[in-house]
Amino acid sequence: MKIRALRVLACLALCFALASPVYATESDVTATVNGTTAESGVTVTVNGTAIETGFTSQVLNNQTYVSYNSIVTALYPDAVAVWANNQAEVTAAGLKLCIKPEASYIVANGRYLYVPQGVKVDGYHILVPVRTLCQALGASVEWDGTTSTISITSGTGPIASGESFYDADDLYWLSRIINAESGNQSLQGKIAVGNVVLNRVASTRFPNSVYDVVFQRNQFTPASSGTIKRTPNEESVIAAKLCLDGANTVGDALFFVNPRVSPNSWASRNCTYVATIGAHAFFA
Repeated sequence: MKIRALRVLACLALCFALASPVYATESDVTATVNGTTAESGVTVTVNGTAIETGFTSQVLNNQTYVSYNSIVTALYPDAVAVWANNQAEVTAAGLKLCIKPEASYIVANGRYLYVPQGVKVDGYHILVPVRTLCQALGASVEWDGTTSTISITSGTGPIASGESFYDADDLYWLSRIINAESGNQSLQGKIAVGNVVLNRVASTRFPNSVYDVVFQRNQFTPASSGTIKRTPNEESVIAAKLCLDGANTVGDALFFVNPRVSPNSWASRNCTYVATIGAHAFFA
């Protein structure tokens, strides 16, 4: 019932989305909405001109959420939005943006951008973190605490496509090791496994490519058993793309184990514990 209600509200939101923005500042209102704090007297400017977003910005775990439509319109006046596949789909010159309520990411030109707290819906508004939205739109964001102003400046165009950004070989092997090691885990758990692989690539203690890290001797069982060759499920591919675009759920972790399978592992005895996500414990 909750999901159905969100879909109805999100669909109605599109009836109001992408209308010409009214140029003004947001109202001086302080409120708590669904457990999040609304910012008081925040002004949002696009290319130096204040716009009315129609919604008082919310802060959740240090991320400022805004209603996406007025910012998209200000940066891309030709943008058109439709409701399809249970999500808002926005198109403009060089841009295809998909925003799905409650999803842990947005998709822009085939790029998967992580939204740790999820896409929100409040009333008729679909809310996303302003920095993530502007990354998708190719814009820069600055915060001026003295004037409580979010300043957005357009760039040369929207985010580069996934086809041009993701290295095909890295995506191929990263998605397969994620699937083999954590195909039955949550998206956050899948991202964590991908983080371990990419952290190793960046570390001088390990090989410097995804392929060489995955196939380093005596490191990942699926590489020697052959299960890494199985076709990854959709969420494992998404997790790999999220990792390659910077999503991180376990910081600098370099190792993970299943404590039930290896209760006295080398990592647990010799490394710093980072977190447990699902069936895996992670260590740095």
